[in-house]
Amino acid sequence: MSLLRISLPRPSRLPCSSLLSRPNSLRAHYQTSTASHSGAPGIPPPLKGVKIVDLTRVLAGPTATMLLADLGADVIKIEEVTRGDDTRSWSPPSAPKSEDAPVPSLPAESAYFLAVNRNKRSITVNFKQPEGLAILHKLISQADVLVENYISGKLATMGLGWEDCQKINPRLIYASITGYGQTGPYAKAAGYDVIIEGEAGLMHITGEPNGPPCKVGVAATDVATGLYTHGAIMAALLSRQQTGKGVWIDCNLFESQIAGLANIASNYLVAGQEAGRHGTSHPSIVPYQVFPCKDGFLMVGAGNDRQFGLLASKILKRPDLSSDPRFSTNVARVANRAELVRIITDALMQYERDHWLKEFEGLGVPFGPINNIKQTFEHPQAVARGVTVEVDHPRAGKVKLVAPAVTYNGKRMPVTRPPPYLSQHTDEVLHELGYTADQIQELRKMRIV
Repeated sequence: MSLLRISLPRPSRLPCSSLLSRPNSLRAHYQTSTASHSGAPGIPPPLKGVKIVDLTRVLAGPTATMLLADLGADVIKIEEVTRGDDTRSWSPPSAPKSEDAPVPSLPAESAYFLAVNRNKRSITVNFKQPEGLAILHKLISQADVLVENYISGKLATMGLGWEDCQKINPRLIYASITGYGQTGPYAKAAGYDVIIEGEAGLMHITGEPNGPPCKVGVAATDVATGLYTHGAIMAALLSRQQTGKGVWIDCNLFESQIAGLANIASNYLVAGQEAGRHGTSHPSIVPYQVFPCKDGFLMVGAGNDRQFGLLASKILKRPDLSSDPRFSTNVARVANRAELVRIITDALMQYERDHWLKEFEGLGVPFGPINNIKQTFEHPQAVARGVTVEVDHPRAGKVKLVAPAVTYNGKRMPVTRPPPYLSQHTDEVLHELGYTADQIQELRKMRIV
């Protein structure tokens, strides 16, 4: 049950602006903590020198390649010549263009694209034409990894399948991200996060008990698949150290989501137990759900009798509840769920959320506010940990991004490149491949790049 924190003693909750009024020593702690995540990395970039050809779009693939770029890999994002990654047009919102933005004909940088493309280089190539395919073959001959998320078999028809690329570079790690995998009756089907949330069980268990199925608030299946792909590529790099050979990785949304069903999957496989929707509540622990208060919501999770006793006596001021036979044990509380939920709701609705946050503080009862996104980024822990990073984008100026989530020796890997604008690095990469300025100009005239 990792959803909640335990309310052990800690500094009281204050909005971000209140950090300025805290004692100097505490303010210095926050400043030091935040600063420790910037600048040089806590470890040398472990993937420095690893070259990745990125043929992915939208979210799952770009998430995987961004995580590899964060670790120092040279990720070369291959984009369609005129439009680029689909998400470049997924706006609003977008970051406003600066007055002196290069390539003023391009649209503003969409927030969606900016979210998952830091630390990469962008080149545009029409590899449906022989000259463009030759560029990709040159890149592949020098690359360590290729990541793609085309429908199974599509790239093979264009001379860029696993077997084609292995002939060019036997050491290449080739990672394919699809909706349903490389084999089976659905192998040729396109994969969309929201469809597979439904098809692979997640939507069935999400939502209120008497309501319809509900999707998760973000494309969680895409993100999970990106994480699985990132881990698989790291494993394949280690495997290649031992064997000297490349690997074909088959990652897909369908199996990633099934793996993500965790204990729900195990309940069915081990005991034949079908799952249902429980909203925010827990099927076998009461109280363990979101409760409304006068101006917001709280998540409360009393996972055992001791915690329920504290909730009843110290917070609700109803010590009689823990001795009431209807509520004295968890089994009894589950049996009388509706009545207990009503009692707790009536009590919490008497005061605002901030009142209850103070009441819960330090008692050892798991709890947490339901924060909106503004409150999330203003959370004192988010501020202290430095969860955002500001980058200088050549077209958008100062842009805030979510920082890499992991620290090494107390420091995050740095963002060395802002998300690229379309075709920003085409000339640079082609020069590295040996193309002359005249050859690049000719490729542009032919609309190859």
